[in-house]
Amino acid sequence: MDGTNGQAGNKELSEAAQDPEIQEALAAGAFGEKPVSVTGPLHDVFVEDFRRELAEIQSPKARRLFVLAKANHLSHMRTAEYATLVAGSDVSGHHGVGVLLESCLADHLAFGERTRRLIHGVIEEKMAARAAGRP
Repeated sequence: MDGTNGQAGNKELSEAAQDPEIQEALAAGAFGEKPVSVTGPLHDVFVEDFRRELAEIQSPKARRLFVLAKANHLSHMRTAEYATLVAGSDVSGHHGVGVLLESCLADHLAFGERTRRLIHGVIEEKMAARAAGRP
């Protein structure tokens, strides 16, 4: 994550996941999205924390869950940005811009839903393994 938001964030999360299903979902979330320059230190802090915390996690399943949680976090931040921009376009009377932004917002909400389902799948896998007596 080197100075761009969106695609670069999803790319690093995808590489860290090392799981084809998660990589596919993250790539789909970034499809068609132009990289946006980061405007503050929040992104840099997020990246530093992500790298540090991921390096401390040894379990592949825990790593999967961590990557999904961070992807979900990034998605929520982007969704909030779009919601704010939609409200701003409505207030300023730029309704056409609002429609385009709402389309982007819908894409991010769909990505969040896919990520939520993947998280549930990881947890259900773990619970099924535990019920079968596997660690």
